[in-house]
Amino acid sequence: MTKLHTFIIVFVLATIDVFSQKYPATEIRAVWLTTNYNLDWPRSKSSVTAQKREIQEILDHLRKNNFNTILFQTRNSGEVLYKSNIEPMFRSIAQSPGKEFFDPLKFVIDECHRRGMECHAWLITYPLGSRKHQNSLGAASVVKKHRNIATLYKNGWYLDPGNPQTDDYLLSIIREIVSNYDVDGIHFDYIRYPDRAVKFTDDASYRRWGKGQARDDWRRENINRFVAKAYDQIKKLKPWVMVSSSPLGRYKPLNTNPNDTWTAYYSVYQDPVQWLNAGKHDAVFPMMYYRDGLFYPYLDQWIENSNGRILVPGLGVYQIQDLGWLSSDIIDQIEYGRSKAVSGNAFFRVEHVLNYNHDILRQLSDKYYKYPAKMPPMSWLSDEFPEAPFDLTAEKVAADFQLRWKVKDSDPRITFNVYRCKSDTVDITDGSNLLATGLREPVFMYQPPEDDSAYYYFVTSSNSFHNESSVTIPAFFWHSKTEK
Repeated sequence: MTKLHTFIIVFVLATIDVFSQKYPATEIRAVWLTTNYNLDWPRSKSSVTAQKREIQEILDHLRKNNFNTILFQTRNSGEVLYKSNIEPMFRSIAQSPGKEFFDPLKFVIDECHRRGMECHAWLITYPLGSRKHQNSLGAASVVKKHRNIATLYKNGWYLDPGNPQTDDYLLSIIREIVSNYDVDGIHFDYIRYPDRAVKFTDDASYRRWGKGQARDDWRRENINRFVAKAYDQIKKLKPWVMVSSSPLGRYKPLNTNPNDTWTAYYSVYQDPVQWLNAGKHDAVFPMMYYRDGLFYPYLDQWIENSNGRILVPGLGVYQIQDLGWLSSDIIDQIEYGRSKAVSGNAFFRVEHVLNYNHDILRQLSDKYYKYPAKMPPMSWLSDEFPEAPFDLTAEKVAADFQLRWKVKDSDPRITFNVYRCKSDTVDITDGSNLLATGLREPVFMYQPPEDDSAYYYFVTSSNSFHNESSVTIPAFFWHSKTEK
């Protein structure tokens, strides 16, 4: 039997097993919200009101389809989308003269939390854009202000990973964000050397700081050093903030395909497995924008090397437009990931999920994301659990149904999960029992069922590390259509 036949059989069996499983109650459902080149947002430059409305509509659509994590592009090529004392504001952001300053990051965080979603600040790490781009920034340009840590390579500017002062500069940006904003995560992108970086212009840095190492090893160690510093700084400031990155989708060559030579470890000196093994990452979102033999074996490689941390494959839904993929290519990848118990999925990018691929969105809504999902716990950071809510009450309020409860814990970052089932005991690992996740207030309202039905309702608390409490004593309610 050939390897291909063996793989197909294994995949089919795994897929069949997926259908026999209950809906996952814990799963990251993420999407990259791209601001660079205004790809996803902002489309309108006319006013603050228009830009806010755009974001709200995007988040409404994603929440309706049970996404729970927004990777919001907060730093582009030396420009940022928050009120910074270090780098200039992204020039596409509107401001209203004489009115309160519009801070996109704060607004997106607040709007995500209002919808029970997480907001992770997505940072472009080393690239600074083209000569033209940096020149257009004038005196605010990173290159103009910090020429000692910038290097020109193939008509593009980059921060030099080999210069330890680059670490200090990037750490100042991270510190500014984590200290001043209620972000749920810091998500690093381009935390690597450029493509085809063999001739990257770092000779001076290598002579000064190479210390006799082979250049390949030295380059990898430069990235490792920064990752460790960033992780330690973030955890010192706010230990619950999830630290993640989006490395290349293929870690090391598996020699399963003649086109698998472009890998994180060898091509761009990126070693995410070292970050995971050293305990300097909470999650990886590898950019697995491939299919067939360039996807499945490499996902297995990531699983084998994830060290018990969160693994979320990034899926290239944009390839349906760009390369003529079928919707089934993406769906098969979701099913395979679930059969392997990965921690969820991330989609690149918002526009391709909401606007272009209605079949994908329909299948997510009708089947794969039919019910909400909780965030996976970061048990390596904390083994403490919040107290369960108490005094749960259920009542009809006008045409709606309302649950209220109390909680002893004073932590303002506590969130709540609501369950519903026909029994007076609930399986909190079955996603079909979930009504809502990530609630920030001890109240929940929703449209009751259309038919006569009786349900038990339950609530749990989750702390900042996503550790979940035991359930409340249930509240029972009989829904009658004749009383509506």
